[in-house]
Amino acid sequence: MWLIFGLISIVATFINIFLYATGKDYKLAMAMGLSFTALTLCAQYSLVSDWVKGEDWAALLDVVPTMEKGVWLLTIISMLLNTTPIVLELKNKK
Repeated sequence: MWLIFGLISIVATFINIFLYATGKDYKLAMAMGLSFTALTLCAQYSLVSDWVKGEDWAALLDVVPTMEKGVWLLTIISMLLNTTPIVLELKNKK
């Protein structure tokens, strides 16, 4: 499920940037990009929770340390890309 949410988040982010570049209203796409980023994080947390409940320590030891770095990086990138149009719009108004 996290993969589906992640892919939707990426698509919504690119739609956000495209809409801004063409001068159209981008705010719904921005909200969708950020919302699906949050849903991706929740789905990954749920996956880790299932591993803990199932006492799958090997999966936790193999995947979680690497996944943690990726989750931080991709979340920060998503936040920056989705909020860039707002920052640029504010900068252009000055």
